[in-house]
Amino acid sequence: MGWAEAVVAIIIVITIGKVMTSKYRAQNGILEDEDGNAITVTPSADPDAGRLREEVKYLKERVAVLEKIATDDRGARELENEIEKLRDQ
Repeated sequence: MGWAEAVVAIIIVITIGKVMTSKYRAQNGILEDEDGNAITVTPSADPDAGRLREEVKYLKERVAVLEKIATDDRGARELENEIEKLRDQ
């Protein structure tokens, strides 16, 4: 192995180590500030987090229903007819 291959091997080992470290830190909620100091973030620190999760779940369900209505051709025609009937009244 020549010196060029050794340099490439060292760079690959360092890169893999950095990727694994970053993955570990991300999974455990460890961030870094501008100076490189580790900051631990707890996901339950926000008192509104549970309420917001429920609201997002509710909105996703509503969007799924709206997408179904928009993409269902037969339902779209029926819906259009119902709207027209209501306008005529």
